[in-house]
Amino acid sequence: MIPMSDSEDADRLDRAGGGQPAVPSADEAVARARAEVYGLLAATFDGEAETLAAALDDGTFARLAADLPVDVPTTPLERSDLGAEGLRVGYDNLFAVPGPHYVPPFASAWADEPSESFESDSPYHDAGAAGELFGDPAAAAARAHAAAGFEPERGDGVPDHLAASFEFMRALCEREAALLASDSRRRGDSDSGDATDELTTVRRLQRETVGRLGWLDAFHEAVERADSAEGLFAAIARLARIFVAWDARAGVAES
Repeated sequence: MIPMSDSEDADRLDRAGGGQPAVPSADEAVARARAEVYGLLAATFDGEAETLAAALDDGTFARLAADLPVDVPTTPLERSDLGAEGLRVGYDNLFAVPGPHYVPPFASAWADEPSESFESDSPYHDAGAAGELFGDPAAAAARAHAAAGFEPERGDGVPDHLAASFEFMRALCEREAALLASDSRRRGDSDSGDATDELTTVRRLQRETVGRLGWLDAFHEAVERADSAEGLFAAIARLARIFVAWDARAGVAES
C-alpha cells in the first residue's frame, strides 16, 4: 500500500481549471504538516545530525513547540551553538553507544514484561526483566510495516526503533494527504470506493502505530535524567512525546 504506483504529483495537483494546482483541503494540509513533523522526528532520532542542526538553526523545533496546545519550554530548542558534530556526539552517547548515559530508543526495551525469559550479564539488564532487543513490540511493528508494504530505512533494522516508527507515521500521513488530494477527482468514479477503503486502512494503521508509542513517557523521563547537562535531546524527547499525545487525540482519533 505504501508506496503506490500512482505519481505523487498527480495525487497532489488537480490540473482542472487552467492547469493550476488545487488549494489543499484543511484535512490534507493537516496531514502534510503532520508528515513533516514525523519526518523531522524520524531524522532526529536516527542520528541525522545535519538535519537536526538545520532545524535548530531555523527555529523549526521552537515554532512547533509554540504551536502545540500545551506549554513546552523552548529555550533548549533555540540553541544553534552545538553544530552537527557536537549533536552527533550527543546522540551517540544517549542513543547509540551503551554506557552510563545510554537510553534505548526502541519499544522492546520499555516493555513491562519480557517477551521471553533470558539471562544476560549486561549491567544494563536485570535477569528476568523486560528490556530485550527484538521483543514483542518489534514483532508487532514489523507486522504493521508488512501489512502496509512499508520497509523502514531508519532505525538500524530495528522495527520498533523510534526513528522507524516516526518514519512509518510520516509515510502514512503522506499517503493520507495524497488520498485526500485526489478525493475530489475520484468522487463519483468507480475508484472512489477503493480510495475510501484505503484511507480508512491508512488511518487505522496510524492509530495503531501511535498506540504503540505509549512508552514515550518513560523514554522521555529517562532522557531527561541522562541529558541533564545539555538538555537538548531531553527537550526534543519531551516535544516528541507531547506531539504524539496531541496527534493521538486530534490527528488520528476516530471521528
